Amino acid sequence: MAFKPARVIFEQDALKYPLGEKLYRFFRDKGTDVSFAASHNRVSAIPGRTRSEKYFEAKRTLVVGVRRTTAFETCKPSAHFQLPLATSCPGKCEYCYLLTNLGKKPYVRIYVNIEEILSAARGYIEDRKPQVTVFEGAATSDPVPVEPYTGALARAVEFFGGQEYGRFRFVTKFTEVDTLLDVPHNGHTRFRFSINTPEVIRRFEHATPPLAERLAAAWKVAAAGYPLGFLVAPIILYDGWRESYRDLFKTAAAELNGKVYDLTFEFITHRFTKRAKGTILEVFPSTRLDLDEEARAFKFGQFGYGKYVYPKELFSDAKIYFEGLAGEYFPGSKVEYFV
Repeated sequence: MAFKPARVIFEQDALKYPLGEKLYRFFRDKGTDVSFAASHNRVSAIPGRTRSEKYFEAKRTLVVGVRRTTAFETCKPSAHFQLPLATSCPGKCEYCYLLTNLGKKPYVRIYVNIEEILSAARGYIEDRKPQVTVFEGAATSDPVPVEPYTGALARAVEFFGGQEYGRFRFVTKFTEVDTLLDVPHNGHTRFRFSINTPEVIRRFEHATPPLAERLAAAWKVAAAGYPLGFLVAPIILYDGWRESYRDLFKTAAAELNGKVYDLTFEFITHRFTKRAKGTILEVFPSTRLDLDEEARAFKFGQFGYGKYVYPKELFSDAKIYFEGLAGEYFPGSKVEYFV
């Protein structure tokens, strides 16, 4: 499921970097619609009359820019810091939490100054050693679909493979992993896949690979010696959720059990902000997502805005159930968190 953008917009300064110049020639020679913007943060040349049209056109737009800030955001609970290799992704998941902070046009953004980003990461590692510092490469994106253009994941995996006190992790729904299998990772990168029930994937995770393809890619990654992880998110507690998620674990175990030496699970229950709800209803007016505020509890998140989550009793029941599934189907695996 290769990402082939309908248009590519370059920040002018991106052409000062070898990768930016290379990408400009590549897309120009392919006949892709190429244009320029003053900043990758302010892009206006994306068509569309309605909110929905603008959203879907943004998902077909690649913006090539320079990441100027070397201050990395924190990334609880998965890591100490974000590693900003890309922003947004071509997937069209109805529940995506980035609908809260990417605004009306969540265009796909890549950065050409990868070495500068990794140099900043080295500074964070030096500041915290001898403690190990963990970086999350997919906090605001899915970096796998743009890897054929950037090579950023391969470079990051190689970089962290040589760091005694640095570790890397990223998560994806996509399956084009072959170029990463032979990268010398030294066991320092945890390669994770976002999985969910076939019903959730079919209803809400548009333009992403099906479960079977994700599990097949996970098997390849495990065979290449990477520490493996599964992010089960968002956990949606619909009618029959216990049986559906048990079937998910049965399927994953049949594909992978006995082939994984180092496996972690992360569980994230469905939540939404008021802003995200408004965007979802505009972009996906026929959505079947449960966005009933009255059926949820309200709490503030780490970035200061409130969100609607499952009530405490239902949340606690789900936590016990999912931790039990992990232990039953993948003995020896580790549950990193349930939120």
